[in-house]
Amino acid sequence: MDPPPRPRPHRVAVLLLLLLASSPAARAWKKDEFRNCNQTPFCKRARTRAPHSLDAPLSLDAASLAVATDGSLTASLSHPSRLRPLLLRLSALPPHALRLQIDEDYSSNTPPHRRFQHDPFELTVRRAGSGAPVLSFNSHGLFDFEPLQESKQEGETWEEQFRSHTDTRPRGPQSITFDVSFYGADFVYGLPEHGSTSLALRPTRGPGVEESEPYRLFNLDVFEYLHESPFGLYGSIPFMIAHGDGPSSGFFWLNAAEMQIDVLAPGWDGASSTENGRIDTLWMAEAGVVDAFFFVGSEPKDVIKQYISVTGTPSMPQQFAVAYHQCRWNYRDEEDVAGVDSGFDEHDIPYDVLWLDIEHTDGKRYFTWDHSAFPNPEVMQGKIADKGRKMVTIVDPHIKRDSSFHLHEEATAKGYYVKDATGKDFDGWCWPGASSYPDMLNPEIREWWADKFSYENYKGSTPTLYIWNDMNEPSVFNGPEVTMPRDAVHYGDVEHRELHNAYGYYFHMATADGLLKRGEGKDRPFVLSRAFFAGSQRYGAIWTGDNSADWDHLKSSIPMVLTLGLTGMTFSGADIGGFFGNPEPDLLVRWYQVGAFYPFFRGHAHHDTKRREPWLFGERRTALMREAIHMRYSLLPYYYTLFREASVTGVPVMRPLWLEFPDDKETYNNGEAFMVGPSLLAQGIYEEGQKSVSVYLPGEELWYDLRNGSPYKGGVSHKLEVSEDSIPSFQRAGAIVPRKDRFRRSSTQMVNDPYTLVIALNSSSAAEGELYVDDGKSYDYQQGAFIHRRFVFADNKLTSMNIAPKNLGNKKFSTECVIERIIILGVSSGSKKAIVEPGNHEVDIELGPISLRSGSSSVAPTVRKPNVRVVDDWTIRIA
Repeated sequence: MDPPPRPRPHRVAVLLLLLLASSPAARAWKKDEFRNCNQTPFCKRARTRAPHSLDAPLSLDAASLAVATDGSLTASLSHPSRLRPLLLRLSALPPHALRLQIDEDYSSNTPPHRRFQHDPFELTVRRAGSGAPVLSFNSHGLFDFEPLQESKQEGETWEEQFRSHTDTRPRGPQSITFDVSFYGADFVYGLPEHGSTSLALRPTRGPGVEESEPYRLFNLDVFEYLHESPFGLYGSIPFMIAHGDGPSSGFFWLNAAEMQIDVLAPGWDGASSTENGRIDTLWMAEAGVVDAFFFVGSEPKDVIKQYISVTGTPSMPQQFAVAYHQCRWNYRDEEDVAGVDSGFDEHDIPYDVLWLDIEHTDGKRYFTWDHSAFPNPEVMQGKIADKGRKMVTIVDPHIKRDSSFHLHEEATAKGYYVKDATGKDFDGWCWPGASSYPDMLNPEIREWWADKFSYENYKGSTPTLYIWNDMNEPSVFNGPEVTMPRDAVHYGDVEHRELHNAYGYYFHMATADGLLKRGEGKDRPFVLSRAFFAGSQRYGAIWTGDNSADWDHLKSSIPMVLTLGLTGMTFSGADIGGFFGNPEPDLLVRWYQVGAFYPFFRGHAHHDTKRREPWLFGERRTALMREAIHMRYSLLPYYYTLFREASVTGVPVMRPLWLEFPDDKETYNNGEAFMVGPSLLAQGIYEEGQKSVSVYLPGEELWYDLRNGSPYKGGVSHKLEVSEDSIPSFQRAGAIVPRKDRFRRSSTQMVNDPYTLVIALNSSSAAEGELYVDDGKSYDYQQGAFIHRRFVFADNKLTSMNIAPKNLGNKKFSTECVIERIIILGVSSGSKKAIVEPGNHEVDIELGPISLRSGSSSVAPTVRKPNVRVVDDWTIRIA
């Protein structure tokens, strides 16, 4: 039976829905399996054009300018050879953002009457007052919009070949190209995901640049990816942020087709002199429309907040998800799970989540169990849950084409699969063998998928089981570039090429919605996804994919996670130890010491690697890994408070130094050190046998060593000896950091433990910090059920005050938790007493350790057992 005829091609902004609403083990990454720019016709065409070289650039028809009822500006862009003009719409997004939309004008079939023209079209965003440019669009005349085609001209060829694959391109070439310039910028950042040891995006073309590929945004399943490459990986976020002497700025193109972006070196356009502090970029996409956003802010956090206002704030995770996760491909059976679980207890190492990879299923059929290895999954989960722990199982998008598999039969009967170019259910190859893929673009199918996570449908699941989405680029082993063919067809007659980078986003969305429905809207979902797009932060966490057990991948994980945070994906991390290969024990220790600071903290390994649970490397290394994990658990109150901030503002948990010190040029391309929130700084150790490291501490105030409280001057680099028991890490003077220092099996068992406050005084003998607390699992906080306190130390007095907004709802949250220790760094040790109000009672001040690690010396004045409740207002005055 022939497929139904396609409706008239119409390029639609499918991705408005976004805002409104691994290959076989034997195969390592092979360069020739993936297309480069020269093998990608739209990229090759666009990259060969010189500035202002188009024969007849698009012109803005001044007579068509109009103001719409919503206040937006509309106009026509015309070209003498075009059947239809382009329709431009420019909208203001307060406080400092613009939205530019350009698409073909299907209401017109004849070229517009040409009168007063602006030739070529250009858009410049300028500063109020001075009129200085901040951002510009098409200032180099490279804007080109290839229209959709309905019929071929004689002799015209639309098909494209790559290796053994043919892309039929039934609507012809349809690419879009334009240039964007950032003024007053020293560096640009963003465009995840690619491997790099550089935080700033390096130039890809121009004088002094060796032959390079553009930064590619095309979600791919890449085994053992290169640690230093502009090549695309598992996720794509077409957002770039610029920072320098001028105002910070950002540019976001809402387009999920393949994209290639050049960062152009000064002089790339042949100009004898280049404008100081301007960075030019070239954006090229295979399909879609122009739906672009320009952001301007006095500092970079303003730009991030504006981007988040467009794409959505990160979801607030459950507290357990912020703790340590233990994963392997695969824990073999229930006995293996029980052994790993008890091993953590025997070695006094806390953890919160144990993960199961694909082998736990019945023949790679998701939502099933291998009943020989896991005959009693609910009992197994219950034993883990008795210790306050959770489990995660993997659910991938490929569904085994097996007539005895109810999920496949149901999807087939309902017509829920993505179609191939002939209209049949797409049939590709993945872990189960022959597989098909649900068409997640369709809201009805997403709803159907969400229902599969109910306890009735997912037999053997319990309320403490959460989900991992892998392979959702989507990975297709026998597809072009190990992914779905571009001419596959989705809901609404949309070709896969137009939404490829958003498939994983929709899959992540549907899975998170499934867990939300399972819990009747009361339980915050936890879903980890490998593929992502702009807005994925609303549905859960992501990780950096299949990295390798080598020092270079440890080093590159820092700029990768920092870049993800800058582009909305604050809940991210890299596999501790590297997924592939067997890490040397010292590398594994260093990775735990760095990874304990990642927002998402998970150990994971390939099934061909040796077992690497933290107690398998001798007593000394076990102690070092235990200490790194304990450090993370002690800082959980601080991390949870930062996740609350991210869920409101989008400002990431793990931050580049320049996000906190935007005027310090020494920080602008530092991808080895990083901030955790505004108060902590860490510097990884990225070389085997390293004896010393240079650490730059920004700002004018002191920094205090997290281990021993030693002060270090800010604004200079310090050469520090490297010890095996930790990486250099510091608390910023002027900051107050909340901790919980009692060691438990899991974060759940820490809920009622008392707090420690660490106060690091600045040169004015002052400091401040925050603590956010809720029930750690439900959505009651949205109705006011939380505690949010600000601590301020000034004039020798510590004050706790409520900063929770009023009138959020009628739900309340309370706790009997108290503060049992207050450590004060940067104050003389002469005071012996403190006065607590209300109550006017005295408590002792004694020298105490900075941390409770064994062997710690008593070096800091410590207010002992003030026992004030975190929920109350109080003051503590140093006598």
